[in-house]
Amino acid sequence: MRKAIAILGSTGSIGRNALEVARQYPDRFQVAGLAAGNNLTLLREQILEFSPQLVSLADPALAAELARALPADCQTRIVSGAEGIEKVATLAGVSQVVSAVVGAAGLLPTLAAIQAGKDIALANKETLVMAGELIMAEAARNGVTIQPVDSEHSAIAQGLDAGRREDVSHLVLTASGGPFFRRPEKDMATVTPAEALAHPNWSMGKKISIDSATLMNKGLEVIEAHHLFQIPVAQIEVLIHPQSIVHSLVEYRDGAMIAHLGIPDMKIPIAYALSYPERLELNLPRLNLATTPNLEFFAPDHQRFPALLLACEACQRGGTLPAVLNGANEVAVAAFLAGEIRFPAITAIVEETLRRSERRESRELNGILAADTEAREFAKALVDSGFGG
Repeated sequence: MRKAIAILGSTGSIGRNALEVARQYPDRFQVAGLAAGNNLTLLREQILEFSPQLVSLADPALAAELARALPADCQTRIVSGAEGIEKVATLAGVSQVVSAVVGAAGLLPTLAAIQAGKDIALANKETLVMAGELIMAEAARNGVTIQPVDSEHSAIAQGLDAGRREDVSHLVLTASGGPFFRRPEKDMATVTPAEALAHPNWSMGKKISIDSATLMNKGLEVIEAHHLFQIPVAQIEVLIHPQSIVHSLVEYRDGAMIAHLGIPDMKIPIAYALSYPERLELNLPRLNLATTPNLEFFAPDHQRFPALLLACEACQRGGTLPAVLNGANEVAVAAFLAGEIRFPAITAIVEETLRRSERRESRELNGILAADTEAREFAKALVDSGFGG
């Protein structure tokens, strides 16, 4: 019997790779629902290939245009907006939802899917960054399994299978260092969006590529790991690993370190999340250690890349501060991509927003969303004022 899945963010990098796995295993997976932002052309192609029951577009006007562009005999139902993506996330018959929407927009549909009893293949780290306590509590209450899709968290989950949780000493997340790992600090102010988007190892969307360049992405992953694996932030470390071959490590109290190695291709953790506990054979190159360049590891430079420490501190302080961090970062990244601020101002705006924000408890959704809104408004005001140079 085929497993029915829904993909939130089907036209993004993770969504496309998830569909590639489904394409390779049509006898295993039925693509029942798709949700996308505004890539009408690609979404139409996905509908014609996979014949999902339900599809949602963010923009109602684009949804109407899509409906007109489909063949008259197409059985796919088209919906739109926030209600539309929630309908896809809670579609009857779907057993697992791939949450791959970019940013805070993924929180509400992922929460809806969990409350509907759907297992989650989680690529949207912002869901746990903003509302980790709430999400994990709801998952436990509804008997839902959250399988990580991020390569680092997938690696940690597999490393944790090697021993007992009470014997874990540290989790070690690896980071490529992004495109500016070796760029002099004095040259960071002249970084262009095109340079920041040119990740050396991974093909990713714009937002996550900029986060990788500032190391904020790794900070968000620390928060995600804290909630996902119930590990204190003090026991989560980050190492820069430019080759992106070791995806993360689990250290046990006897000193043993379990490392997960593989080529940098997101189809591997996606397939593992979709088929767990089985492993699928994928049409990918194998890692050849004999020809692999030397594997290097470095401590992160917090002076040049302060975003990582900001994220860790926000997580340690807890409450709504991780949601503040995320909201301010999304605004700052968008401003940088639009040419409104310089690269170093991204982290400066996040830091100032955190400094000026009040910590509140984060057990209620409305409080989390209010903190997110306030952070975005404050960060936007900083952008408009020219803060950060």
